[in-house]
Parts: sequence; structure tokens; C-alpha cells
Amino acid sequence: MSAATPIPTLADAAIAVLTTPDAADKVRLSRTLAAAWREGRISEIGQGSPPSRPARPAKPELRHPKDMPKRGKGQSIANRIALLHAIAHIELNAIDLAWDIVARFRTLPDGTPLPRAFYDDWVRVAEQEAKHHALVADRLAHFGAAYGDLPAHDGLWQASEVTAHDLPARLAVVPMVLEARGLDVTPAIIDSLTKAGDRDSVAVLEIILAEEVGHVAAGRRWFEQAARCLGQEAGPWWQHLVRTHFKGELKRPFNGLSRELAGLPSDWYEPLASDLPHSA
Repeated sequence: MSAATPIPTLADAAIAVLTTPDAADKVRLSRTLAAAWREGRISEIGQGSPPSRPARPAKPELRHPKDMPKRGKGQSIANRIALLHAIAHIELNAIDLAWDIVARFRTLPDGTPLPRAFYDDWVRVAEQEAKHHALVADRLAHFGAAYGDLPAHDGLWQASEVTAHDLPARLAVVPMVLEARGLDVTPAIIDSLTKAGDRDSVAVLEIILAEEVGHVAAGRRWFEQAARCLGQEAGPWWQHLVRTHFKGELKRPFNGLSRELAGLPSDWYEPLASDLPHSA
């Protein structure tokens, strides 16, 4: 946004990011608008109608997950590029998921307006996801590659579509299932890259892992507040919403330490590892 552009409401800011197709532009705009909110140059939350799907660049080609080529498990440059490209795609979707929750939701399930702290949390998440995408894009550039060079799967946005009108379901599925899965798989990726001698990529993933713990924690914190306002017991209600809205599978092994740091008790998620998927 130029200096002459009027400062919008936070809802307008979120929609501006969601309707920006270019990945690098989305990252820059996320950082600019997050700083404007944090510094008080955007002060009103406002109202808005976010798009059902965010704008996307012409590349990468988006495919159904089952049509994606299998990534190699070796430590070749080509395999590392494929791995980093997949992570860049996840982080781009994560930017949009964070801004979508900012633009879409205004109240807790009992009608109580969401407090500013809710928006502070998700703007911070969006800003960090933008940083993550930029860091991974830099690693791709180091290998002579760029985001968009390889196909990517189009399954990540489905979780937002099925929870578009239900804040507790959105919190249950996106940060507390999808982002928590990132906590589980990242240590093995770090180990593989360490064996390849790629310390710079390892450093990036260590930043991502540490900050994703906070993202999962934000989801759990606001989910528990939603549960309290309805008199629901948080753990069983989370399990019900995951069974209802999540069509994947909770896969072991779990990163119990990072999940504990994020406030996810094992007796919430362990029982779901063997009895999913369920029909929505």
C-alpha cells in the first residue's frame, strides 16, 4: 500500500491480503498491515466479506492431493527443493488462513463480541506466517528455485471452507489439527536436513517450529474461551468438532513436547488417532 492510501479497517486490511494473488506481494502486504495494526495506525476492526477462496498466483499448478508426485526421501538438492517448495505452499496458505479468521469472525458463539486480543493474536500469526514463507522462499532461491516452480496440492483450503461459519470448528481444525500436525512432522524434516548438512534450512525450520507452537496455543486458548461461553467441556467438544469437520486422519507419531508447550493435552488427541476419518 502506498503512503497515500487511506489506512483501512482491520477487516479491509485482511481482505486486501486475501485478494492479493502474488505470493511476495502477499508477504509484503501482510507485514505492512500487521505493523499498522500493532502501531495503532489501523485502529478499527470493521466489517467485511472475505472471499470464499484467496487469490492465488498463476503458478504453482494446483492439483488434488492424490495427483501430486511423490517426493523423494533422499537428501539430494532436487528432493530438498521439493520439500522446501511444499513448505512454502503450506506457509502461503497459512497467511491466508490467519487473515481469513480476522476478516470473517466477529463474535464468540454466544454472541459476545470478540475482544481486541483475539485480533492481536491472529494478526501476529499472519505476520509470522508471512515471515516463514519469505524465509523458505529465500532458501529456494539459494538453490536456484522459486515458489511456483513445482505443482502443489489444493487440499489445504478445504478446512477453511467447511468451517467458514463456525468459529469453534475453525479453531478446532485449523490451528489445533493442521498446525499441530506441523509440530509433529517438522522435527523429522530438521533431522533429514541436518544429515544433508543444510544448516541454513535447518535454522529456518527451527524458527518455524518455535513460532508454530504459539499459533497452536492461540487456537487452543480461543477455543477454550468459546467452550466456556457455551458451558462445554473443552476436550470432548473439540473431539466432536474434529470428528465432524475434519476429513483427514490424526497420524502418529505426535510431538508430545511441542503439543504440551502449546497446551494440547494428549488425552484430547490420542483417542482420535485410531478412529478417524468420520463422515462429516
